[in-house]
Amino acid sequence: MNERLQSLPTYPMVQLTSWSQEIAARGETVYDFGTGDPHEPTPKILRQAMIDGVDEISQYPATPGTPGLRTAVADYMSRRFGVALDPDQEVLASYGSKEALFHLPMTFVQIPSEKDLVLYGEPAYPVYEIGALFAEAWTYSVQLGPHNDYAMDPDSLPDSVLKRAAIVYLNYPHNPSGHKLSDELYKRWVEVRAEYGFILVSDECYVDLNYEGDPPRSLLEFGREGCLVMHSLSKRSGMTGYRSGFIAGDADLIGKYRCFRASMGMVPQTFVQAAAELAWTDTQHVEDRLAVFAAKREVLLQMAKDRGLKVHGSQAGLYLWLELPAGTGDLDYASRLRDNGIVVAPGSFFGKGQDRFIRLALVPTVAECRAAADAWPKA
Repeated sequence: MNERLQSLPTYPMVQLTSWSQEIAARGETVYDFGTGDPHEPTPKILRQAMIDGVDEISQYPATPGTPGLRTAVADYMSRRFGVALDPDQEVLASYGSKEALFHLPMTFVQIPSEKDLVLYGEPAYPVYEIGALFAEAWTYSVQLGPHNDYAMDPDSLPDSVLKRAAIVYLNYPHNPSGHKLSDELYKRWVEVRAEYGFILVSDECYVDLNYEGDPPRSLLEFGREGCLVMHSLSKRSGMTGYRSGFIAGDADLIGKYRCFRASMGMVPQTFVQAAAELAWTDTQHVEDRLAVFAAKREVLLQMAKDRGLKVHGSQAGLYLWLELPAGTGDLDYASRLRDNGIVVAPGSFFGKGQDRFIRLALVPTVAECRAAADAWPKA
């Protein structure tokens, strides 16, 4: 077995599911704020599009994705960000964003070499580290927190690290904190990428979920060469179980990745792509879902205020990132919440030094959020 993998803890979402099952086994109501899998139904128009997309003859889907889907993605990027993409050369369908992030280092990091490093901010979505380890790459995590507003700043990093970097991951709106990145730092990352020659990857799966301030930006608004973005329909369109997203950006990188993805077999079924094509085209269902998430957020913000839990960031995305009172650890606090049927993700699940925080996913219904707020311990 790969020895470096043995040091990894249980994947956080597996542990969160186990905790929910333990509460349900006691016969109690579960208020699950752990895994980001909202309870609202997938919009009917998308479910119907998937049904209508089932062909009489089932055949393997083409690796790049259907022309209709890639055109819908290009139209979305133009409409949402003012970015013009060639759907044939600069867009790839993916089986959600997670697998695309996971497989990227296997394609683009040479081991051994002088550029063998995958760099990301921490706290972080665990797949950045996991994908690097499976590819036998080395990792470097940039510590993010209230001290730097969770902002990845290349000028804070040693020259030796930037020289060694093969892939740098940005993730804004940030999971778990919900912070957005400033235009100045996007521009700076593009400049530094050109200087050091790494691949700059922006995980933008929460970019359409915004509650306060200006809408989140896309990396491709600031640069194309050596840049890739990852998007997903899981949260914005309620298609978590459909596993559908896209990769877009630098045509040369897309061409190389497309070539090797044929061996991975990671492309959504054509009927899922039919639903995805409509999802990237229709805007009303996104606005409707965002309004529901915003209502949940308001309930939980008030609960946090009443319980003395400080909210950090959380202006965008699917999560609230809460700092616990002094002297309180995340695992102990999460354990006490489970006594009341409430599951949250401890901050330490997302990286070192995060044991003063918990993450709440805007998953239960608005009514369930209200009930959970009533059941939330007062001390």
